[in-house]
Amino acid sequence: MSTTDDPPITFYRLQACPYCERVTRTLREYDLDYRSRFVEPMHSDRDVVKRVSGKRSVPAIVDENTGVTMSESANIVEYLDRTYGGEN
Repeated sequence: MSTTDDPPITFYRLQACPYCERVTRTLREYDLDYRSRFVEPMHSDRDVVKRVSGKRSVPAIVDENTGVTMSESANIVEYLDRTYGGEN
């Protein structure tokens, strides 16, 4: 069910991953529209994430609003706070 109005943020994640959940909470906190892409549980099979971010680790996001691609939950949360958080 793809539309031309795809969300600008793509979030690569694993089911039941606490680091991914941290990013999910932040995306929801800022009411950001995003698309979840669940990746292979086996680290060596995560070629889609490697093609996008250069690493096989999750969570990873691609933000087409700003052209940013990154991984590591702490970095992503900090980026989302800085970019979409407004006043702290």
